[in-house]
Amino acid sequence: MDTPDNPRLAHLDSASLRVLAHPLRTRLIAALRLYGPATSTGLAKRLDTNTGATSYHLRQLEAVGLVIEDSHRGTGRERWWKSPHEGTSWVTTEFIDDPDDRAAADWLIGTYAQMNAQWHNDWLAARHQWSREWQDAAGDSSFELFLNAEQLSALNRELGEVIDRHTQGGQQADAERVKVLLYSFPAPEPRL
Repeated sequence: MDTPDNPRLAHLDSASLRVLAHPLRTRLIAALRLYGPATSTGLAKRLDTNTGATSYHLRQLEAVGLVIEDSHRGTGRERWWKSPHEGTSWVTTEFIDDPDDRAAADWLIGTYAQMNAQWHNDWLAARHQWSREWQDAAGDSSFELFLNAEQLSALNRELGEVIDRHTQGGQQADAERVKVLLYSFPAPEPRL
């Protein structure tokens, strides 16, 4: 799933990582991926910011290929923007040798962790408004495994393949947007 050769994901290099590590740019990408193509005016309204700032940051994202103009929309001076990717991926170890890259990666990881926690909290707060079927289908699990680094990499790769299989089946009429949050890392408690 998080590999440079997955065309559905924008794999970040140093330049795109540094461009994306900005609060408004991260929100712009999220809005375009969640709600679809929009103008800078529409995005400014949705994100409660001004059109000038939105236009500037969209051009910064365009310069590194994270957004593109939607040439099938708009007339005259009205430019529509879209995300050419469904998600973003990067390999953190590619950035450990450059302090600025590492700071940008750390900022993005922290921002995405906060967004993930908020999505989960929003679901927990609203779950009773969903049908019993959806409440039963949703899951909250944690597992404790004893793996070495190679096994953990294999596990993540296999879980990514499962996710990929489920995204290739086509969207059913009764489908809803589903967030799958997966964390896998060495437990933070000291080793005995």
